[in-house]
Amino acid sequence: MEKWFIYAKKADFQAWARELGVDPFIARLIRNRDVCELEEAKRFLYGTLKDCHAPELLLDMERAASETLKAIAEGKRIRVIGDYDVDGICSSYILSKGLSVLGGNVDVAIPHRIHDGYGLNDHLIEEAAKDGVKLIVTCDNGISAAEQIKLAKDLGMDVIVTDHHEVPFVMEGEERREILPQALAIVDPKRAEDSYPFAGICGGVVAFKLLQATLHLLERGEDSETKSEGAETEDGSRAMLNVSDKADKAADLREALEELLELAAFATVCDIMELRDENRMIVREGLHRMQNTRNLGLRALMEVHGIEQKSLSAYHLGFILGPCLNATGRLDTATRALELLNAKDSVTATTIARDLKELNDSRKNLTVQGVEQAIRSIQEQHLEHDKVLVVYLTDVHESLAGIIAGRLKELYGHPTFLLTKCEDGVKGSGRSVEGYDMYEALHQVGSLLSKYGGHKMAAGLSLREENVEALRRSLNENCQLCEEDFIPSLHIDMELPMEYVNMDLVRQMDALEPFGVGNPKPLFAQRGVTFLSGSRMGKEGKYGRFQVETSGGKRFRLTFFGSMDAFLRFLDEKYGEGSGDALLSGRRSFEVTIAYQLGIHSYQGKEELQFLLKSYQ
Repeated sequence: MEKWFIYAKKADFQAWARELGVDPFIARLIRNRDVCELEEAKRFLYGTLKDCHAPELLLDMERAASETLKAIAEGKRIRVIGDYDVDGICSSYILSKGLSVLGGNVDVAIPHRIHDGYGLNDHLIEEAAKDGVKLIVTCDNGISAAEQIKLAKDLGMDVIVTDHHEVPFVMEGEERREILPQALAIVDPKRAEDSYPFAGICGGVVAFKLLQATLHLLERGEDSETKSEGAETEDGSRAMLNVSDKADKAADLREALEELLELAAFATVCDIMELRDENRMIVREGLHRMQNTRNLGLRALMEVHGIEQKSLSAYHLGFILGPCLNATGRLDTATRALELLNAKDSVTATTIARDLKELNDSRKNLTVQGVEQAIRSIQEQHLEHDKVLVVYLTDVHESLAGIIAGRLKELYGHPTFLLTKCEDGVKGSGRSVEGYDMYEALHQVGSLLSKYGGHKMAAGLSLREENVEALRRSLNENCQLCEEDFIPSLHIDMELPMEYVNMDLVRQMDALEPFGVGNPKPLFAQRGVTFLSGSRMGKEGKYGRFQVETSGGKRFRLTFFGSMDAFLRFLDEKYGEGSGDALLSGRRSFEVTIAYQLGIHSYQGKEELQFLLKSYQ
């Protein structure tokens, strides 16, 4: 069972409510999201893009923007190299679209998950040199590619790195020394010397901010050494960025950024960034624009899933649309997702969107099979007692490793690595729990690995097959977590009697959206709720609906989208064998403490309060 924690954060909620123009109930919910000061609460509720941090605060950003403009003005061939997940795909689109608007000679290369692996490799660098590329701009990768960037330099190419992953390092005594690539500019908020106010942005946002910084240079008329009469390009023509052209290009880029904000928001949600600080504003504003998107690919993807644009939420991005883009990089090539975003007509967009949906459906089936196989392997090898799960499945598609690792982490509550056999050894992905820094853990066993990267909560790695068992043993020997750390925690906003809830209160909670990591949907608790009856619902009866009564004598309908079988087993264990069946038949009632969420259910023009059971004790 979970450990329940009910927040008890303090503030003058009445004063906050007056200043914010909300109910004290909403003020308390805002405080529970680690918002400490009133001014911060105002930004939480009413912040706009103007409240986001200036891109120039990122270390090396101004140089990156200046060198980018210089390359465009000189007519150099530019290649954007991204990644095959949603963040990498969105980052690639953001940069390629923005640089194209500025007149850049730009194309995109996204690594193939199987043949190339993550990020830059020698093959991609050599291919760029062969194609006459003079400037490589990375997005959502590059910070750990020092050797590949040196190769690019040796082959006569410059590189600008835009990334958000942890910076590789070595320990020199008690000090960390970062291993930085030899690039023209390195923009990564995780750099030790970077004083950017909020390091929790994704690759798509870093790419978006590079374009913002480039726009600011244009608006100030400082496009790096390019004179008003224009610079000569490699083919002898004149550069496009003369005085009058700057104003036109700035206007074009300003308009493009309105659309590209949608992709920055998309990437933020799908890369599971915390919806705090400027991420919250980016996602809120991006969703607002996406509800009226002009991007034919995004619109088609919503249509094939039956999502009304006006009702689009962060949930749709993270759990419905995002997985379709991810599926291309897992089972096919991510360039297909990029083609969707670049679609120029509705027919093409719809065709690609349907293909991506079908591909994701196939991915779901393979994931279910992979999870079942992993559970069998854990049981057969008695790995369930390990602090860190390291599961090696030779015949699972390597692209599914991260998803399966995530499912196992949720099921067992332990940090989990899922390893698979690949062309040149073993590859894998890991998903972590709070309190376990996965990147640091891999650094400690780096001698066993061929390559690794990531951050605290997720990581990727590759190694030789003969090192798999040594990796499992070493990770477990080094792990400092205790049994208490593996019990999942449930953070509850407050105890709230169901009879106090009304439609107005639920509507006010809309101001807290978008919900996601770092800003979860509010969760409430009530003790002594009597379950009077219950029935199964949904496909195969996996879910449930209950009639309940509070201690105040009021009755409510409670909907449950968790495991109905698990809930009935809970009743059997607490009240005796057969209790679950007795509830379903209405022969007995049972008292349960519940954690619940609120919503509004709409059907045929009618609206009613909805109480959603999330956990129980």
